[in-house]
Amino acid sequence: MGAWEVAEPGPVEAAPLRFVEKPVPAPGPDELLVHVRTCGVCRTDLHVIEGDLPVHRHLVTPGHEVVGLVIAMGEAVTGYTAGDRVGVAWLRRTDGTCAYCRRGNENLCPDSQYTGWDADGGYAEYTTVPAAFAYPLPGGVEDVPQSPLLCAGIIGYRALRRASLPPGGRLGLYGFGGSAHLCAQVALAQGAIVHVLTRGEASQRLALELGAASAGGAFDMPPEPLDSAILFAPAGELVPIALRALDRGGVLAVAGIHLTNTPPLDYQRELFYEKELRSVTSNTRVDGREFLATAARYGVRATTHPYPLSQAPDALRDLKTGRFDGAAVLVNDLSG
Repeated sequence: MGAWEVAEPGPVEAAPLRFVEKPVPAPGPDELLVHVRTCGVCRTDLHVIEGDLPVHRHLVTPGHEVVGLVIAMGEAVTGYTAGDRVGVAWLRRTDGTCAYCRRGNENLCPDSQYTGWDADGGYAEYTTVPAAFAYPLPGGVEDVPQSPLLCAGIIGYRALRRASLPPGGRLGLYGFGGSAHLCAQVALAQGAIVHVLTRGEASQRLALELGAASAGGAFDMPPEPLDSAILFAPAGELVPIALRALDRGGVLAVAGIHLTNTPPLDYQRELFYEKELRSVTSNTRVDGREFLATAARYGVRATTHPYPLSQAPDALRDLKTGRFDGAAVLVNDLSG
């Protein structure tokens, strides 16, 4: 099969990805072999490829927002048949036995593994996934808009929960890419007032089209104090900016797996009056199932920009420079 792999982590402009031919992977006893139809391009892929995240697997194939068809199964798999449509997401495997897994926080499992980081992902014609961590997908939704829901959507949903937005509350979203524009749709459907703070006229325009009350620059103050805010942009310098925008008792959730260094915080200006700063770490499978059901109920739909799988580096460069709103999705043009 054809696949992209990270030859040497570095800036996407320096072509760290290379295209290779390699054997189709064999599924393990508890795994599915999936023929990739589409794979979303997530900012986490960029962090893996550019070395912001440490190397977990040499020559890894990135990608963890996969929509595909089951081709084969390991001998221990039940409940799936060839031809089933499934989603493959970021969280690939946990030990299931640690204290975190036992109390329902499998996202904190010290032995967790991730698609496209610890194991080869969806920038390829085929990939594998443990059956217990695959998401059965209903018919009626096209592959391309479904892909970003499998990470951008799920992590945005968990971030929204971590932000503790009160009913009808005022929510600020810093950055408005693949995850934020899905999170905004859920929050708006639940009655929130949403203010978007982001770079780029296209992203600001999309925010207003989706129903945001305002859309300004990333370093602007929103027109009213916020009950909750979510930082999607991987920019640590925005942490004090967002904290200052919170009302008393407000919560800021940082949604990214990677963040540049945060400047020193001024306690009186940015944390006093019981403001809270929280991180978001991956997601649980419960988060994934809840979000996919919520997305179907509210009609959440990704704004997408398809690219051929054979042109994955172009999509990554455009993501880095902010050339599109919404999310990029790779469409398998290597095999039917």
